[in-house]
Amino acid sequence: MKTKNLLATLAIATVVLMAGCKKKEAPAPASSGTTTPITIPTQTTSQAPVALAGAVNLAILAGSGITNTGATNITGDMGLSPGTSVGGFPPGILNGTLHVNDAIANQAKLDLTAAYNDAAGRSSIDMVTLSGNIGGLTLTPGLYKSTSTLALSSGDLTFDAKGNASAVFIIQIASALTVTSGRQVILAGGALASNIFWQVGSSATFGTTSSFKGTIMAMQSISFDTGATLNGRALASSGAITMAGNTIVKQ
Repeated sequence: MKTKNLLATLAIATVVLMAGCKKKEAPAPASSGTTTPITIPTQTTSQAPVALAGAVNLAILAGSGITNTGATNITGDMGLSPGTSVGGFPPGILNGTLHVNDAIANQAKLDLTAAYNDAAGRSSIDMVTLSGNIGGLTLTPGLYKSTSTLALSSGDLTFDAKGNASAVFIIQIASALTVTSGRQVILAGGALASNIFWQVGSSATFGTTSSFKGTIMAMQSISFDTGATLNGRALASSGAITMAGNTIVKQ
């Protein structure tokens, strides 16, 4: 895709400042041909972290099953509840403990439900609404909402904590999250993957060699294509988690 087409796509992203119900468009990129990320207006309302409780030590948690092909490497525990099917380990490597329908997995699933509902129920007077493709944006701490799907496809996404390592980012997504091949999430200004929470209303898909950050809480399934990486957690409530030669590190 040519640069000018990419920039035009980025300019489609809109934000809605809930205070005063005034709608604003994200600042348009400069006409110089640069690809500088577009910064969304700063929010004044701080968000508390989403409490994961018994799911906090799990890098992977699925509902119906876990499958893997290739040299996947997971750092952190892996859980499954209520499903029983785990395949592909080996060749996959789990640097942690596998929990299948034991007390830890069952409690983690209950706590995931509570965490998902917490994230989905957050609100603030200056919440920002996102739509469509969020590639090329820079998000500062706060609460973000999509009433449909979100995609990271035309550029990378940056989280900027503005020097506050405790800053929390919550992204509410009504439907699916899709990250296309090679796209990445970038951390800036002291932002931590452990303070980024993605509440996904259906399923999440990560393309080949994509690089993602944060805790993904999906109502249905999560799938990683070949070479995709995650610093955070992949937590799927009802569906399966599918992996293919990935690196997943709990953060």
